[in-house]
Amino acid sequence: MGNDNSFNLGYLFRISLVAALGGLLFGYDWVVIGGAKPFYEPYFDLVGPDKAWLSGWAMSSALAGCLAGALLSGALTDSLGRKKMLIFAAVLFTASAAWTALAQSFNAFIAARILGGIGIGLASNVSPIYIAEVSPTSMRGKFVSLNQLTIVIGVLAAQVVNLLIYNYSPIDREATAAVILDSWSGQYGWRWMFAAETIPAGLFFLLALVIPESPRWLLQRDRVEQAEQILTKIGGSEYAALEASGIRQTLKIGTETANYRELLNPKLLKIVGLGVFIAIFQQWCGINVIFNYAQEIFSAVGYDVSGMMFNIVITGIVNLVFTLVAINTVDRWGRRPLMLLGSGGLMVTYAILGACYYYEVKGGVVLVVVLTAIACYAMTLAPITWVLLSEIFPNRVRGAAMSLCVSALWIACFALTATFKPINVALGASGTFWLYGLICLIGFVVLYFNVPETKNKSLEEIERDWK
Repeated sequence: MGNDNSFNLGYLFRISLVAALGGLLFGYDWVVIGGAKPFYEPYFDLVGPDKAWLSGWAMSSALAGCLAGALLSGALTDSLGRKKMLIFAAVLFTASAAWTALAQSFNAFIAARILGGIGIGLASNVSPIYIAEVSPTSMRGKFVSLNQLTIVIGVLAAQVVNLLIYNYSPIDREATAAVILDSWSGQYGWRWMFAAETIPAGLFFLLALVIPESPRWLLQRDRVEQAEQILTKIGGSEYAALEASGIRQTLKIGTETANYRELLNPKLLKIVGLGVFIAIFQQWCGINVIFNYAQEIFSAVGYDVSGMMFNIVITGIVNLVFTLVAINTVDRWGRRPLMLLGSGGLMVTYAILGACYYYEVKGGVVLVVVLTAIACYAMTLAPITWVLLSEIFPNRVRGAAMSLCVSALWIACFALTATFKPINVALGASGTFWLYGLICLIGFVVLYFNVPETKNKSLEEIERDWK
């Protein structure tokens, strides 16, 4: 199948990075609203206890779009192809960023956020699939992990952009809603936070126009010559012939596109169920509450506003550094060991974090434990989930199966975000993190007995192993 030196690595990197721009926009769009929240809320009159549900809807409305995009992407990705869906996602990101920045009414703001959520749902499904389908076996994990790397870069970029725009016209932390509304940040600053996304979104659109279609999808549509041309450019004529032959053996050329009902086939049900579990577990392991509720978590252990903002940037940097570690280990250590390391490591870290809250430990100790949890997640569950989901499903149903898993992931994300505050009130901070630790223990056991090792196996070999 060729060694690493025989591949056109520059070409592979370029087309994978273009697809991974969907991840960057996913990360940016997901985080930017947190920095804009103190300023758009006075503008749209969302301040006060009686407006709490409207404030929550503004923060979570993109999730509705994420779910819709993930559900739509299954059938559309398998019928229209990976490239067209990447282009469509880029259009949605660009339109949503511009519309949100220009919104004059709350309803327009919500509609724009939902549109961006659809783009996230599409990109979170299609980007890792595309990268997995163009990548050679020996380096597939590394290239698919680029998608998680760009998500992390997008998150960090949003944090930095929010901070820079805020610092352009800073507001006293004790400022009232009326003072914020009359300020530059309250009228225009938050708009620029969203508008900045149009630059990478527009670049994503232009670059997605020139990348090739997935050769595996082309072979499924019986477009053999086009597929072999792309495979030849990736690894040479011998590699192209071998890959095309192996792919064609697993496909039913000329049949109708797979649908969701086919996923209920007993032969597929176990692997689809495992994929859904992995997707849900990536969210219910609890790490995202640290990102979503960083202000409350750090304030509970004694940090002021400036300290919290600094800590949030530090979490973003640690997230980035350890994602780079994952890229350099996924194809050497394997997927299974990293998933077990992540679930086991988080279980232990949450036990310590819960103890810190229980014994009222303050300051730097808690920051170190939180950063340890983020580092553990960033090099394991965060990227490896996307790697596994992009490679464990058969070629014919990959789009539909991935769509189902990504939909489950977004539902789990909503459930995690929505339940954190009630659980925190009922169990306290210590009990909440101990509960997440228990979930990680359950995840460890399930993964230990069910997750196969897919390192150094082609997508077709993985499919044959399952059969």
